[in-house]
Amino acid sequence: MIKGAIAIFKRDFKKFLGNPFVIIFTLLMPIMYLVIFGNAMGGAISHVSIAVVQEEPYIDQTPLFTPVVGELKHMAQPDSPPTFDIAVYNDELKAKRALQTGGVSGVLVIPSPLLPNRPIRLYVDSSDSVTPTVIVSGVNAALVKSGSHSQLEINKIYGDIKYIQFFGVGVIVMAIFMTTMMGGGIALIKDREMGIIEGYFVTPVKRSSIIMGMIASGTVRAFLSGFVIFVVDLLITGIMIQTTENFLMVLLVLFITSIGITSFMVSMASRFSNQQEYASMSAFFNLILFMTSGAFYPVIGMPDWLRWITIINPEYYAVHALRSIVLRGQGLDVIGVDLIALCIFSLAAMMLGIATYRRTLE
Repeated sequence: MIKGAIAIFKRDFKKFLGNPFVIIFTLLMPIMYLVIFGNAMGGAISHVSIAVVQEEPYIDQTPLFTPVVGELKHMAQPDSPPTFDIAVYNDELKAKRALQTGGVSGVLVIPSPLLPNRPIRLYVDSSDSVTPTVIVSGVNAALVKSGSHSQLEINKIYGDIKYIQFFGVGVIVMAIFMTTMMGGGIALIKDREMGIIEGYFVTPVKRSSIIMGMIASGTVRAFLSGFVIFVVDLLITGIMIQTTENFLMVLLVLFITSIGITSFMVSMASRFSNQQEYASMSAFFNLILFMTSGAFYPVIGMPDWLRWITIINPEYYAVHALRSIVLRGQGLDVIGVDLIALCIFSLAAMMLGIATYRRTLE
């Protein structure tokens, strides 16, 4: 029995040593979790955009306006960038419009000296479960240092958003990735291992049609998975979609995201001949893309070098678009950039998938 166990051990261990790709990723993943997860979660919030405006009617800036703005501009945690980026507005309506479209995260309204006993008003984007707390704490600290004893009136423009509602939107995108990884890439590798792909060659179907059919099938599965999780998310978190237009925009974002991620994963799967290597690669990309998407923690809480990854991360644009629609009720004027970025990524990933898979078949 011992000899047999030793023989099995030698064979299995040699098989492990014969796959350096898996060895590298086995050692790399814990390091990546430390670097990516450790920096993406719980970092110091910085560069929070706040609009400061003086309430009308006014003639000159109030004695409180200048010192508060100065305190907010110089506020920062040790060894961290400035906590706030201050934009001074002359029109309260424009400042609030910037808040509603995502241009700023908060609006601070300093009362006019011509209207005595008016409270200082603070409007915050409450769809983010972390940033409003930072804004309120910073404004309170600035008011104390400026010697103000006025009341601070806080207005959460989207109501009280719980963390489960904030995080739930990101889970929808995770469902799309996981479905594509399991149902798209692994299924493709299985077909190759079973000789099904070679069977396509005896048919008149073009090779580009093979990959397009696989991408289309994977897209439908990913879209259905994302839609089911979207419905479950609404039921669990209690979020209500206000209009039919918003519902249709959610479906559009889910569909474009499904196309892009499916095409990307298929192009990656075409480079591997076994499921073990593909699974290692998928886990790596799942970590990178999901952790930097802003699903767990606001992107402004990440270090600058990690924020750059979000620029090329399709999941960041998907999460931002879904959060804008589901939690804020915003429309195309806000998510237009997200849709354009997702379309560009989807087109590029689809072209890469076709080119890569045709090359591996030849």
